[in-house]
Amino acid sequence: MNKVILMGRLTRDPDIRYSQGETSTAVARYTLAVDRRFKRNNDDQTADFIGCVAFGRSAEFAEKYFRQGLKVIVTGRIQTGSYTNRDGVKVYTTDVVVEDQEFAESKAVSDSNAGRYQSAPAPAPAPAAPASDMGDGFMNIPDGIDEELPFN
Repeated sequence: MNKVILMGRLTRDPDIRYSQGETSTAVARYTLAVDRRFKRNNDDQTADFIGCVAFGRSAEFAEKYFRQGLKVIVTGRIQTGSYTNRDGVKVYTTDVVVEDQEFAESKAVSDSNAGRYQSAPAPAPAPAAPASDMGDGFMNIPDGIDEELPFN
């Protein structure tokens, strides 16, 4: 079985290209910075940078909604390959072929973290709710709401 589940932040906006031919297919490439749980002795790197590639509608979704610094969850499979570069050297590649991708945090949290990953300053986040209101981390939904929940 070849199954990968990753949660990390995009290191930059996805690179989108379209295949040539009668039926062009969108191809999105992006890199996730995935935090390591434990730090090894004398190892300063605390994240792994993992290349991901999405095709078709998944690539179009990434093009429309994914931006640098966004935290996402990706499931897929590892694919290895190789090619010979212009200097005649064989280069080996390892990518995660995306089967499913989704947001790992709310839009409000993502927007408040945007300043950490972009050069432009982000607006100041709203003051945090008191600890007693936080409960289990989920927002309280009042009874009697018959409409769909507003997910952004």
